[in-house]
Amino acid sequence: MITLTRLNGKEFIINALNIETIESFPDTAILLTNGRRYVVRESAEVVYQRTISFYKEVNLLGRLPAGGVNNEE
Repeated sequence: MITLTRLNGKEFIINALNIETIESFPDTAILLTNGRRYVVRESAEVVYQRTISFYKEVNLLGRLPAGGVNNEE
């Protein structure tokens, strides 16, 4: 779960596992897998970084070498 801020300044918590897309135009819009859309104050980069941190916290995203691809076979 990640904490974000609506345009009216109210914080809310969203399940990062349900994020399908993040777009900026100029406000950041998050589309969930259930079709709901949220517009937030945070930039797309901030939402992305919080999502990655959440994935690491719950061990859904292992450590990858620089470049993001595991070349070991």
